[in-house]
Amino acid sequence: MSLLPSRFIYLCLHFLVLYFQLQESQQSSADFRFYIENHTRNPDDLSRKQVRIYQLYSRTTGKHVQILGKKINANGDDGALLVVETETFGSHVRIKGKESEHYICMNEKGKIVGRPDGRKQDCVFVEEFLENNYTALVSAKYKGWYLGFNRKGRPKKGSRTTQRQQEVHFMKRQPKGRVDPLEEFRFTTVTKRTRRARRLKPSPRRN
Repeated sequence: MSLLPSRFIYLCLHFLVLYFQLQESQQSSADFRFYIENHTRNPDDLSRKQVRIYQLYSRTTGKHVQILGKKINANGDDGALLVVETETFGSHVRIKGKESEHYICMNEKGKIVGRPDGRKQDCVFVEEFLENNYTALVSAKYKGWYLGFNRKGRPKKGSRTTQRQQEVHFMKRQPKGRVDPLEEFRFTTVTKRTRRARRLKPSPRRN
């Protein structure tokens, strides 16, 4: 008879421990959801953005993406500058023309359009860095739909694009002879000759 109360107390303590562990796990999961929401909401918070300025070279046309108000094409000459706003939490970007102040957006039909307000989700793209050193831009809202241009420089519908198509391959380029003060990243080209020159460059003598 003396063993019955001790077993009962043991079971009660065991259930209490399980109860507190369950409460702690629920609290930690709630805190994690709060953390994620704070980082995914309010994407227009300027304190979380980086601004870069460069050109977007199209693999198919051999020219640059340009935003002419509502119309967008890939027939721009050297000097078609884009302002790219990058979220520090992830690789989500918003792209607008430096002169036109219009953003590249993709509507529900997959059509590429320019809009003066780029805060909506259909104006957000995700950078995908490919093995061939090109970059692809996939819609953050419409999964699997890419920014792309045909050989004439006209936009392709997102529903007709895939990552393997050359029409969606781009390269970031800095315009020749120009360095914009807003640019935060430098683009340099290193060749075999420059690497050899650096190795052969004599070190300064110390007295």
